[in-house]
Amino acid sequence: MMNRKDEHIKYALKYQSPYNSFDDMELIHRSLPDYDLSEIDLHTHFAGRDFDFPFYINAMTGGSEKAKDVNRKLAQVAQVTGLVMVTGSYSAALKNPGDDSYPSKVDYPDLLLATNIGIDKPYELGLQTVEEMQPIFLQVHVNLMQELLMPEGEREFRSWKQHLADYVTKMSVPVVLKEVGFGMDLKTIETAYDLGIKTFDISGRGGTSFAYIENQRGDNRSYLNDWGQTTVQSLLNAQSMVDKVEILASGGVRHPLDMVKCLVLGAKAVGLSRTVLELVEKYPVDKVIDIINGWKDDLRLIMCALNCKSIKDLKEVDYLLYGKLQEATKKH
Repeated sequence: MMNRKDEHIKYALKYQSPYNSFDDMELIHRSLPDYDLSEIDLHTHFAGRDFDFPFYINAMTGGSEKAKDVNRKLAQVAQVTGLVMVTGSYSAALKNPGDDSYPSKVDYPDLLLATNIGIDKPYELGLQTVEEMQPIFLQVHVNLMQELLMPEGEREFRSWKQHLADYVTKMSVPVVLKEVGFGMDLKTIETAYDLGIKTFDISGRGGTSFAYIENQRGDNRSYLNDWGQTTVQSLLNAQSMVDKVEILASGGVRHPLDMVKCLVLGAKAVGLSRTVLELVEKYPVDKVIDIINGWKDDLRLIMCALNCKSIKDLKEVDYLLYGKLQEATKKH
């Protein structure tokens, strides 16, 4: 029987989203820029520190030999390119102290390493995770629909808000609240903000679908494969909070143009999962490093074409919405 984490990798690579919201957003080109390409600055700030680049490798996997191989490649790529790498959920290692599928600061001393844990875990396990991994920040993921669809998933959720409040007050590193691809709604952001969370990865629909993955593994409720809000819709919904909190965006991000669209809508940085997973599965590590370094150049190129010198400037860019995004109006 295949390991659950390996099943996640298998089905994540297999799934093709029927719709990507980034295709319904168009940025307005500027013909007379004020800056030279060499002046474009990619620095950003979130979770208590500055970063050289506004994108990162988001949480993916852990807890199996396949996951170990994937994480080794991702860590090599991240260390050389200077990107943050967030490991997959550390739950597997908490259950199995001998688990060595997660990268460590010992093996990758220059790696900007962050890690991830489920909100169902009490803060004591979060403290253990931080002690063992020494991350620059801790992602706490919320995955309600995945748990509901997972045959072995959680069925008790009343404790989640208290767990989150405990994480805020008891962790020694910044805490990021992360969706897993269903899109984080405004009310959730407001509730978590009141509990003390300052940084949110809204992770919308459009990339990896954990509804699809769990429907492949258990009872096939395929009509729920497209549950949740898309990444761009989630960003649009969160506009009233973008100046109060730090918004990170992920979910269906394919290339630098998608990244820039997230930054235009107020994201501080952009996380990529499946796109990078496909790269390390398809190409040698050296080629993946070249591709990702090329993305940095492409970000500067696109920002220059929008007359933006900094990430902050992107929030002033005009844009057009088409199709489902243009038609979407929230009903109560």
